[in-house]
Amino acid sequence: MVAASEIREHMEVRAADGSHVGTVDHMEGDSRIKLTRSDSKDGQHHLIPLDWVDHVDAHVHLNKDAQEVESQWSTMN
Repeated sequence: MVAASEIREHMEVRAADGSHVGTVDHMEGDSRIKLTRSDSKDGQHHLIPLDWVDHVDAHVHLNKDAQEVESQWSTMN
């Protein structure tokens, strides 16, 4: 499992299919990543669980494809 401390602000978040799904705003606690509103198609913040992270290098790589991510993430205004 990936540690929350590995995830930094402004890192690109990529789905398993290589698609860009967002940019890290910050960690919400130890278990969720909050994505920036400015990089969102609908202008809202989205939250994704840390469990979806496959690995972290220069980017945050998820274990779900973009369609799954966008249909299952939480939204907040």
